[in-house]
Amino acid sequence: MMTYLEKPADVKEQWHLVNAEGHTLGRLAAKVASILRGKHRPTFTPNVDMGDHVVIINAEKVHLTGNKMEDKLYIHHSGFPGGLKTTTAKHLFQKDPTELLVRAIEGMLPKNPLGNHMAKKLRVYAGPNHPHQAQDPKLITL
Repeated sequence: MMTYLEKPADVKEQWHLVNAEGHTLGRLAAKVASILRGKHRPTFTPNVDMGDHVVIINAEKVHLTGNKMEDKLYIHHSGFPGGLKTTTAKHLFQKDPTELLVRAIEGMLPKNPLGNHMAKKLRVYAGPNHPHQAQDPKLITL
């Protein structure tokens, strides 16, 4: 048997449209992260960006199970002494409904320059409208 490795020049990028209405945050994020990495392709190569562009609409209608909206904390540090900042998922969702999805999906991508390039292919919109009709994204159901 011979191992086939995809070359970056041979990758044909596609556009996918995902409707987040009624989906659970983590389950949706895992499936979208897999598409962004390119793991849905039979010729997946880990060291090549084989992922497709993903447009997510209706991000404001995604839900969390249990009491995660009040209990889940998002923590970051400013780098200065006493600079630990925490916010709840509910507060973050009220401030920007797309931020929960973006953080969940980017947390599932590799933490290296290749993962940064994959994350740039994600577009999340709170409502049902998006400005990417010219790319003709194909609606996929997850």
